[in-house]
This record gives sequence, structure tokens and C-alpha cells, in this order.
Amino acid sequence: MRMIAATQNIHKIREMEAITADFGIKIVTQAEAGLPPTDVEETGTTFEENSAIKARTICNMSGLPAIADDSGLSVDALDGAPGIFSARYAGPEADDQANNAKLLAALADVPKAGRTGRYVSVITLAYPDGRLLTARGECTGTLLTAPRGTGGFGYDPLFVPDGTTLTFAEMSAEQKNRISHRARALARLREILEENEV
Repeated sequence: MRMIAATQNIHKIREMEAITADFGIKIVTQAEAGLPPTDVEETGTTFEENSAIKARTICNMSGLPAIADDSGLSVDALDGAPGIFSARYAGPEADDQANNAKLLAALADVPKAGRTGRYVSVITLAYPDGRLLTARGECTGTLLTAPRGTGGFGYDPLFVPDGTTLTFAEMSAEQKNRISHRARALARLREILEENEV
């Protein structure tokens, strides 16, 4: 099954490709599908809404099935922030470094026991006949007081998943792809596809 990625984020595309390869989904970029590069405006108020908006838009543009991921970090001490604004937490043009710096500043007075949160990923498949399949995955963990590691992207240098001592940024791609929020969402998606015999 061929799916067009409803994202320009090459990091997300690579992770999705690595995880979905073994269950029959081939993810192609918009360029590979002959589409102009399109960043869909995220006007929803939840990960689910934004994921669906992106998948539907690319599906409608191409007439082909599309896969979207909307994901982010939800920090308990910050009432769920940065949440759906994770990629632009420090402003619309912010990079990972700026977003991490803003998060560290926001958590400066929060003790270790209170620095809990979760990465959330919602994956949506949109089909030309209007069907939407949606799967959610979460990975809980703790936020550090300083970044560690050079891998991954986003808030990975600050996030230590429960049950490990490494940040996502210190893990290999294979290690991360076994336990990440995106891996869990895609595993759930696989179950949904099997249940629906898609």
C-alpha cells in the first residue's frame, strides 16, 4: 500500500518509513508523488484534528491515500503545553534549540519529581473514498534540566522515556523506534488496518 506523507518533516517521514516498512505501507514524499511541497495549516485544537486536517488535505490534492502524523510533547507541570504547539513553541520560525530553551526556562523552578510528561503521536490515514483511520500513541517520561545526546529531533535531548536512563537523543534510531510515541501509534494503526482488513 502506497501512502503520501502529509508532512515536509523529513525526520517524521524517516521514522514512519522505518516503522511501517514491515507491514506493507510504503511512504512516499509529496515530491515523489508529483505534488508541490505543501505545509498544511494546522487549525485544529487537538492532535487528532490536526492529523485529520493534514491527511485529508493531501489526499484531496492527490486523489491518493495520505498518511499524517500530528505529534508533540505534553508536560504535566505546564498544563499540557507545549502540546499541539510543540513545533512552534518559541515562535513560528523557531528551531528545536529555541523550543528546548523555552521549555527549560518554563520548567526552571519545577523539581525533578514534577518534570513528567508524555510525547503524543496521532497518525491518520485518509482515503479518497472519505474513510479516515486514526491511531494514537503515547510515551511517558521525564524532562531533564539540560539536553543530552545528539540524535533525534524536537525535544528528544530533554526527554527520558520511563524505564530507560537514556534520552531519545542518546538512543539509536532502532532503539527509539521500538518504544516511541510514533512507534506505538503506528503499531495501533497496524491493528486497526488488520481489524478493518484494509
